[in-house]
Amino acid sequence: MVTKILNLIQNSFPIQERPFAVLADKTGLSEGEAIHRIKELKKRGIIRRIGAIFDSRSLGYSSTLVAMRVPSPRVEEVARLVSRYPNVTHNYERDGEYNLWFTLIAESEERIRQIRGEIVGASGIQDILNLPAKNIFKIQVNFSFEEAGSREFQEVRDTE
Repeated sequence: MVTKILNLIQNSFPIQERPFAVLADKTGLSEGEAIHRIKELKKRGIIRRIGAIFDSRSLGYSSTLVAMRVPSPRVEEVARLVSRYPNVTHNYERDGEYNLWFTLIAESEERIRQIRGEIVGASGIQDILNLPAKNIFKIQVNFSFEEAGSREFQEVRDTE
């Protein structure tokens, strides 16, 4: 059941007044049980976020990928600072010299520059790269959960 819920959420999330009732109907669960299971998946970190993905360029927005070189002891602190901006869709730590990466979307290039400047000012981190996309290659990514076998995933499946 968990695999069915995950596949439905990522491939055909219903745009309805009561989307979880539609998901429940497609899985044979009650609406309350569908919501409970999705909350459990989120609590366990299997689902991070449910939300729409828009083509920001076609809506008139600018976006960029940003990389920062942050001293290891400060990564969490700086990541929290970055995450305060609603313009940041996500940030993550990576191995390597530039170890904190995030995407930034704003109404203009000027606003993106302003936010980057605010982050530099508040963090004191001067080594920051602005990496706007020149070409878009990633169209859609879907994961098959039929063969998922991680321990956390298995624990959720075992509760069914």
